[in-house]
Amino acid sequence: MTIRKSGNAHWEGDLKTGKGHLSTQSGALTELPYGFNTRFEGKAGTNPEELVGAAHASCFAMALSMILGEEGITPEAIDAKATVTLAEKDGGFAVTASHLDVTIKAEGAQEATVLNCAEAAKENCPISKLLEAEITMDAKARVRGHS
Repeated sequence: MTIRKSGNAHWEGDLKTGKGHLSTQSGALTELPYGFNTRFEGKAGTNPEELVGAAHASCFAMALSMILGEEGITPEAIDAKATVTLAEKDGGFAVTASHLDVTIKAEGAQEATVLNCAEAAKENCPISKLLEAEITMDAKARVRGHS
């Protein structure tokens, strides 16, 4: 099976004063503004790093749900946040890391099993494989009854 999804970006002007907007194929994001000021100056709008972070966090959560299911564990909740780092590198900029902060609620499961599944999801979710960056993670399992 091959799936293709797309996102579109439109840009006008130079880097620092120009403006852009982006949309996704599904319409979930429609003409969302982005620019130098949203990327580097904290202004309202989005930027590529937070979009990659959202993609990484959501992909990871889905992969973890699948891997837990293969272990007979149905998670009550998975909360994942991916913090993507943009840094100066080799005279330019590069995404150098994505750090996952994860909390998994799987009551009755063994903590070690849940955390092993989280590690497998970190290594094997499609977005983790896409990123040519160090991918780190802090995972917390909220379990009751086993440890």
